[in-house]
Amino acid sequence: MDTPQRTVFIASALVLGAELCFAGVSALVKYLSTDLPSAQLVFFRNLMAFVVLLPWIWRKGPSAFKTKAWGFHITRGLAGLAAMYLFFYAIANLPLAQATLVLLLSPFLIPIIGRVWLKERVLAQTWLAIAIGFIGVFVFLNPAQTTLSPIVGIAFIAACLAAFTKTLIRQMSATESSSKIVFYFATLATVISALPLIWRGESIASEHWLGIMVMGALAVAGQLGMTKAFALAPAARVGVFTYSSVIFAALMGYWFWDEPITVSMILGATIITVAGYLAIRTRRKAETGGKVGS
Repeated sequence: MDTPQRTVFIASALVLGAELCFAGVSALVKYLSTDLPSAQLVFFRNLMAFVVLLPWIWRKGPSAFKTKAWGFHITRGLAGLAAMYLFFYAIANLPLAQATLVLLLSPFLIPIIGRVWLKERVLAQTWLAIAIGFIGVFVFLNPAQTTLSPIVGIAFIAACLAAFTKTLIRQMSATESSSKIVFYFATLATVISALPLIWRGESIASEHWLGIMVMGALAVAGQLGMTKAFALAPAARVGVFTYSSVIFAALMGYWFWDEPITVSMILGATIITVAGYLAIRTRRKAETGGKVGS
């Protein structure tokens, strides 16, 4: 295996590992939500991420975080936090794979938001990928054979908010560094998510503290792994592996909660993965003037 192939292999393994971590976070949220309110889980999820960032923030120094884009940061913080609340609620009340799959619609919603909000041009191939992605979700959910919970709609709203925040980040990156964007979201999310605990906070059993710490550690590990993967290899080569999270979520749901894995789920997940691959390749072609390396 030559060096470029080895690099892509390592990056692919990192993406898979990151998605396994994220699926683990979702599974822990589902487990802990039986005894703890979502508000408490959201706070600890954000607090753990903020604590991990502290040494990095210390090295940067306060001058590195001066900004005039307060409106962007506050909007991104509120939208991202709302998406997290809704997604945690959906995880607690839906089969794990189902909640994860609906959130995976987020990448397909970004071009739609960009078109409506920013009047960006969307290629025909991208529209095709979006259509295939939604067909995959329809096949996975199989509404003709299964009664869908209204909470699927809540998960879809979370996906829309997640897509909006990613579109907003793209706008912010014109004037704001990635370090500022990460810092202000972590800070705002931690502070704002602490407020509901004034009246919604509950005592936490000693056996749940380990789950909370593991949840935070997995979230940070997943984010670091994903960041490193995309630094090693382009999204067009390894981005499709981000859709593996629904596979990991389905397996965890089956093992821990006896949630069934059906043929329609496997077929739908396959269709969505193909759609994601088409979307990634189309975006890469647009960025490179129509040429994509094999």
